[in-house]
Amino acid sequence: MAGTSTTTEQIPIRVFGGPTALFVYGGLRFLTDPTFDAPRDYHVPGGQLTKTAPSVGTPAGLGRIDVVLLSHDEHPDNLDDSGRALLADIPLTLTTPGGGQRLGARARGLADWESTELDRPGGGTITVTGVPAIHGPGPREDVEPITGQVVGFVLTGEGMPTLYVSGDNASLDLVKEIAERFGPVHTAILFAGAPRFPNLFDGALIVLDSAQTAAAAQILGARRVVPVHYDSWAHFTEGRDELVTAFTNAGLRDRLDLGNRG
Repeated sequence: MAGTSTTTEQIPIRVFGGPTALFVYGGLRFLTDPTFDAPRDYHVPGGQLTKTAPSVGTPAGLGRIDVVLLSHDEHPDNLDDSGRALLADIPLTLTTPGGGQRLGARARGLADWESTELDRPGGGTITVTGVPAIHGPGPREDVEPITGQVVGFVLTGEGMPTLYVSGDNASLDLVKEIAERFGPVHTAILFAGAPRFPNLFDGALIVLDSAQTAAAAQILGARRVVPVHYDSWAHFTEGRDELVTAFTNAGLRDRLDLGNRG
């Protein structure tokens, strides 16, 4: 597969644009935040979200999906109409506690540091732990009433490298907490893109920018970083070039893997 690292091919990762990635871990196939709608506008409270580019692939071309890791269900740039329809065919969706209540019997919410075990094909288990995330600046009690709950995920298993999926997180302090419990992380799928809105938190970041993504990689001790959530939407203010520059400036370019597209 494409990528800068030759030591991590045991976790193949395909990226589709926006926050959506498919990876295989312990024989199970995981999909993050499914978004496969065509480019369009979405009307949301307080404004509009605009998808600017199609996904690199379709739900029909995904093959078997065992688990969806959904950072949150309330924003169409993380779960759009086609993604929501896809959930009906997936055996398990792991998400926020609120999302677990809203999405029906096949969804389970994970609170901070709550874990669930998944059976691996051929025996053994994988542990998925819900880890904290904040979708904006400041303390959760101020942010969550505006942007809602968000969850990240850490995957571990006997003989398996640790994998972290950040979700829409803007807090490096939380990354430090996760690193203290699980670091060093082998592979990190980090949501980036520096999204911001003038009328939301005075234009402050609601997910990591490129320099913070590189800082998160350093905090985690990540050997490999696959960024997502930095293209295909108008409210993302930084993209591929800014990520490459930030990782190069941090001396981490060899850890940045822009993924196998589609």
